[in-house]
Amino acid sequence: MQAFTLEPQMAANLDGGTGGELNAAALMAGLRTYFRSGTTADLAWRRQQLSQLRRMLSDNEEQFLQALREDLNKAPQEGYTTEVSALYGDIDHALKYLKKWAGKRRVSTPVIAQPGRSYIQPEPLGVVLIIGAWNYPLQLLLSPLVPAIAAGNCAVVKPSELAPATSKLVTELLPRYLDNDAFACVEGAVPETTALLEQRWDHILYTGGGAVGKIVMNAAARHLTPVTLELGGKSPCIVADDANIDVAARRIAWGKFTNAGQTCVAPDYLLCTKATADRLLPAIEKAVREMFGDDPGRSADYGRIVNRRHAQRLADYLADGDVVFGGRVEIENRYVAPTVLRNVGVQAPVMQEEIFGPMLPVIELEDFGQVEAFVNGREKPLALYVFTRNEHLADRILSHCSSGNACVNDCMMFMTAHDLPFGGVGPSGMGAYHGEHGFKTFSHFKAVMKRSYLFDLDLRYAPFTGKKFKLLRLLR
Repeated sequence: MQAFTLEPQMAANLDGGTGGELNAAALMAGLRTYFRSGTTADLAWRRQQLSQLRRMLSDNEEQFLQALREDLNKAPQEGYTTEVSALYGDIDHALKYLKKWAGKRRVSTPVIAQPGRSYIQPEPLGVVLIIGAWNYPLQLLLSPLVPAIAAGNCAVVKPSELAPATSKLVTELLPRYLDNDAFACVEGAVPETTALLEQRWDHILYTGGGAVGKIVMNAAARHLTPVTLELGGKSPCIVADDANIDVAARRIAWGKFTNAGQTCVAPDYLLCTKATADRLLPAIEKAVREMFGDDPGRSADYGRIVNRRHAQRLADYLADGDVVFGGRVEIENRYVAPTVLRNVGVQAPVMQEEIFGPMLPVIELEDFGQVEAFVNGREKPLALYVFTRNEHLADRILSHCSSGNACVNDCMMFMTAHDLPFGGVGPSGMGAYHGEHGFKTFSHFKAVMKRSYLFDLDLRYAPFTGKKFKLLRLLR
């Protein structure tokens, strides 16, 4: 894989001017030429690249975990579980099912087209761009690369500059393992991303916020390039009065405060009655103490906010409600304590913006029957969580409330199922990937019909007659 900031052999793909600026057009031309050679279409080549990607992770696992610790203070076990191990699963799943995914799908052929046969043939799109995010800087960059490789594409990956240690390590290591003619890794910030977006890609997958998502989509529209946007939004966590409070509290605390709340599918706010909140919030506080101790700031297992600007943004939310527990912020140390806010107004900034941090506002409803109207009165979220013992109630909420993904009686665990698509709906995103759904995202499914020269009936040819018309009606 080509690495523009490190690999001297890539000098031809850099602008000769001051600073060695990225020549995105030259990069694209080289990748497209290689794609047209047909090398990437070979299943053996795809398997070899996937195996090499897995080998890169296993050979350098400790370095990746250390980089994640440096960028976000992720505990090694958390970094392994949510990033490295998740990628092992993605790769192993793709290797297991690649032959099946890439095979032809036979479909029926109508009588009028007999003798003949019809099928759908998956084929790679070409050269794709993957723009990663900083909150899971390894997993969100390489997880989409897995189906891009499996589908037979060339690809450019753009790691987030806000996670510099992970970005640097990925850029250094990928060229040592993957085909340098088929893949490229581009480090940088806005100028490099802008230069990349000016090119005509065959697909763009972007993970991040809605504001940049609009920029990506606008750039793609100039070339009629299809996009997959993995965005975010305010994911509700609905807790019914009959929920198992102790289990719900642990799972909500885990889902909200993992990675210091910097997860696109983390519960963004709690929705319940006052009576349930009175029982649930002390249980969540207890769960936080059990996970991170009395002072999470001293816990080796609790993360940090990506930078001081985001820590200050989160600190400003403290004015939007009453602190039930937590509330401590250290801007210089990028520390924001696990925090729950009560008596929050629905028009407060913390309820209008995606929080993306360890703050959990609570919205108390007088009547649980108001849940569906409350959720549907807002933009469609990336995830929706329901805690209840009543399966009928859970099914009713899932049927009436749209979301990109959903989970009953847990948080975020749908991410572990390779056969489930991951993606948003409306403002929370478009398109999906993971498993075969990722293969489909990065493939074109070409319709093919093969016909015999036998029995070339003249029913469809002029001159048209009443007899032909009657026969055609019988054959439809």
